[in-house]
Amino acid sequence: MTSHLLTGVRPYGEDAVDILVTDGVIAAVGADGADQAPEDVVRHDLAGLVALPGLVDLHTHLREPGGESAETVLSGTRAAAAGGYTAVFAMANTDPVQDNAGVVEQVLRLGHEAGYVDVHPIGAVSQGRKGEHLSEMGAMAQSAAHVRVFSDDGSCVSDPVLMRRALEYVKAFDGVIAQHAQDPRLTEGAQMHEGAVSAELGLRGWPAVAEESVIARDVLLAEHVGSRLHVCHVSTAGSVDIIRWAKGRGIDVTAEVTPHHLLLTDEMARTYSPLYKVNPPLRTADDVEALREALADGTIDVIGTDHAPHPLESKDCEWQAGAFGMTGLETALSVLIETMVAPGRMSWRDLARVMSTAPALIGRAADQGQGLEVGAPANIAVVDPEVRRTVDPRAQWTHSTNTPYAGMELPGKVVATFLHGRPTVLDGEPVAHPTDQED
Repeated sequence: MTSHLLTGVRPYGEDAVDILVTDGVIAAVGADGADQAPEDVVRHDLAGLVALPGLVDLHTHLREPGGESAETVLSGTRAAAAGGYTAVFAMANTDPVQDNAGVVEQVLRLGHEAGYVDVHPIGAVSQGRKGEHLSEMGAMAQSAAHVRVFSDDGSCVSDPVLMRRALEYVKAFDGVIAQHAQDPRLTEGAQMHEGAVSAELGLRGWPAVAEESVIARDVLLAEHVGSRLHVCHVSTAGSVDIIRWAKGRGIDVTAEVTPHHLLLTDEMARTYSPLYKVNPPLRTADDVEALREALADGTIDVIGTDHAPHPLESKDCEWQAGAFGMTGLETALSVLIETMVAPGRMSWRDLARVMSTAPALIGRAADQGQGLEVGAPANIAVVDPEVRRTVDPRAQWTHSTNTPYAGMELPGKVVATFLHGRPTVLDGEPVAHPTDQED
């Protein structure tokens, strides 16, 4: 495998060093990196740029199989690499559903063929995501995909008996249930957050208690059976309070927040643009502040993009006909810089923890999130934090254009990404055929 020398980078925004990558691992960090480099090393001048461990997303919708008009594994993972990611966990709401070994192994194979990131398929909790009978979780765990994260995301596992059984079942192979916390009875027909804005606009509201009540139930179930629970896309201040209480009690619960819930509020619905229609919905400014505080203090463990691409016709329509969901892989890092790093609420090391180390640990991705140390897998993202860019949906690599940040100016640009020592992004552009670099 070709050796690469990253010169002048600043790991975690700290002192500049050279990083030598050889045989897929970090061989040297520091002034001696150049001294140890072989004569045929490929040099990359990255002076002054911030180096981070490759980002890991616990919550990505790649749509394939079945939703290729919105995204494919190839287009989605290429977008992920452009955003600094080296691993994504692919949600199970495909067609056919990822509820058996055959489908998760298909997604695994497509990810390997694309070569941009490690793809970890997520298995459905229930057959067909219908919430009636447990899926073939054991078979998926033992398959080539080694599934460890299970979720019916897009739908809540609302039956407490089924949820308990799922939590009990995954204990056998150190799995985790990732819950989409949404009481279906309380949110039937809901279009946005229930509050003052929904009342003014005449849109049916999605109350915060519909999320909070499910989280409260599930943390108690997780405590009862002694299992791991992960809460997807936390969006309310009340949910933060429950998770903080559960952690204080010693319950094995982790939680994620999306970039859009850290930046945008329900005021965006006044545009009536379905680009701002998402599940869970954008909440109030008070909720946003609570989520930022929870991410900074560790109550919320990770950033999950909930990257949800849609065909143009699903978003270029009236609000009530629009699909729920936003793209996010290519803008997540920029939003975190804007909301958390630039204001001083988090350091670059903190950012690496919530966008790389912690999600890799929760998902049991052993060769991801290990940091920028000698001997670690060479999964690296290099970002220029000084660049500010106006988000242009047409310039993104995802197959879809439903970004809520269109026209907004955000900081940071990923200049290079390396996956197991292979460049997947160079000079800010995804390489054409990353697997060709294996020699």
